[in-house]
Parts: sequence; C-alpha cells; structure tokens
Amino acid sequence: MSLLSLNSFYVLAGAFMLATALCVLLDKGHTCRWTTALFWGLLGVGFAFGGSMPSTVVGYLVLSITILAASGRVRRSRERTTGREERLRSAERLGNRLFWPALLVPLTAVLGSLFLGRIHWHGFSLVAPASLSVTSVCIGAVLALGVGLRITRAPAHAAVGEGSRILQTVGWTLILPQALAALGGLFAHAGVGTVVAGLVERALPTQYSFVAVAAYCFGMILFTICLGNAFAAFAVITGGIGVPFIVQAHGGNPAIMAAIGMLSGYCGTLMTPMAANFNLVPVMLLELEDKNAVIKAQAPIGLALFVFNLLLMELCVYRF
Repeated sequence: MSLLSLNSFYVLAGAFMLATALCVLLDKGHTCRWTTALFWGLLGVGFAFGGSMPSTVVGYLVLSITILAASGRVRRSRERTTGREERLRSAERLGNRLFWPALLVPLTAVLGSLFLGRIHWHGFSLVAPASLSVTSVCIGAVLALGVGLRITRAPAHAAVGEGSRILQTVGWTLILPQALAALGGLFAHAGVGTVVAGLVERALPTQYSFVAVAAYCFGMILFTICLGNAFAAFAVITGGIGVPFIVQAHGGNPAIMAAIGMLSGYCGTLMTPMAANFNLVPVMLLELEDKNAVIKAQAPIGLALFVFNLLLMELCVYRF
C-alpha cells in the first residue's frame, strides 16, 4: 500500500480541466461556449473519475470527446492576460528566477525516482514502486506551481486562469498522445504484430542479423511517423519484429534492443505532424506562419539521429 498514489494527481488534473470548463462557460462572448465547455468537462470527468467508472462508460466518454474535437467546435476563449509591456517589466524584475519552477520538475523527478521508493512508514510506502517515476514528475509539477506563485507573488487563481488559457491554446491535441498510445495497445491485442512479422519474414532476408536490426529500426520510425507516438509503435514493432527476429532468431540483448528501438521511434516523432503535442502546439503557441516550421527544423536532426541509432543497435545488441 502507498500513501501517495498516481490516481491523486489524475484527480487533480481532472479538477483543473473541470475548472477550465467553468471558465469557458463564464465567457459569454465565446463563439462555441457550450461545446467547448462540454469537451473540457467530459475530459475532466474522465481524468478525475475514470478509474472508478465502468469501462463501457469511459469508452462512450472518449467517443464523445473525439466527436466534439472532430466537429471543430472546440475553440479557445478570448485572451485575458497581461499586456506585453507588463510581462516584459515582470521578466526584468524576476530575471533568471523564472527558470526555477521549470528546473524543479526534472530535479524532483530524478531525486524522487532515486529516493522516494525507499521511504516506508508502518508498512506503507510513500509512493507506489510501479509508478515511482511518473509520480515524482507529478510531485515536481505541484512543487513548481507553489514556487512559481511564491516567486511571482501572483494570487492562486492566476494559476487557474493562465493555465486554462494555455490549456485551451493546446486544445484537442492534448488528448492525442493518450489516444495514440491506446491505439498501439489495441493493435498489439488485435495481432497486428503477428501480421507485421509475417510480412517482414516474407519480404526481407531476416536470416542476416543486420537486416533484422534495420527492419526493426525502420519499422519503429515509420510506424511512429504514422501514429505520432513511439509508445504506440513500440508495442507493435517490438512484438512483431524485435522479439522474433533480433532476440529469438539471433540472440540479441532485449534491453539494448528496446532502449535503442525507442530512440529510433523518437526520431520519427521529430518528423511527423501526427505528434501534434510536439510539432503543432509550439507553432500555435508561437503563432508561426508556417505550420510545418518545427518539423522542417527538426527533420535533419531526426534523420541523423536515426542513422546513429541504427549503427549503434548493430554494434551493441549482439555483443553485450
């Protein structure tokens, strides 16, 4: 048993989304007030209470959210924030202290992953070992919020207002990583990996170890480009190509294969609009004219990293 569960932070995130729905409802000048509020409200309910709801109900909730997002009726409220001059004055006053909250999150994640699992009290662990890393990130985010409010001397409701504004700017793309990861799980359960294995075996000479490595790495990057999520690709490509051809056929190291395989998938994340949270959201936040500006900047790096990962896999997976 653990004193601090990951579900507590899901409830906190759900409450924040419900607060966003309320902010939208109170904005009478919003062009799509009811549908936008319904979107954030349903998403908030899913995060806050999804763990205790029947799976069928959660499925219909996800379908409803998807329909609302696809209808184009989920839009952001009017900008209600400080002016440019006021933000510049605030930035000059605070200086580098503005970076403290952002740096606190990864610092807490690392320290929490190393030490929080060792804290026990009367048979209870502070954090569940199975979700130690993710819970540490969540703790860091809450601490960063407190530090940010302290540094800026902003009222607590400012966090809700500004957070709601950014959340609405991101919009429906917020749910894309979860949806794509779920899709990868569905593909794995549906036996897509087995189909992929059969196609690769018939099309490529996988009796050669390098061909097996190349098929796995190319499969990871291509599937990630199609789905926009390396986690979704990992379930299918590792089960369909990595395990049967690298591990079982050639005796490769599964840990090295999985680690470098995920890195190969991340190279695809840098080059696809399907990874909307990475490649489209920055365009919206920075108001860039070219919608593919981020992808164009990242593609050369992604390709170079992929070639390096391919060679690194061949060098290490059969030798260590």
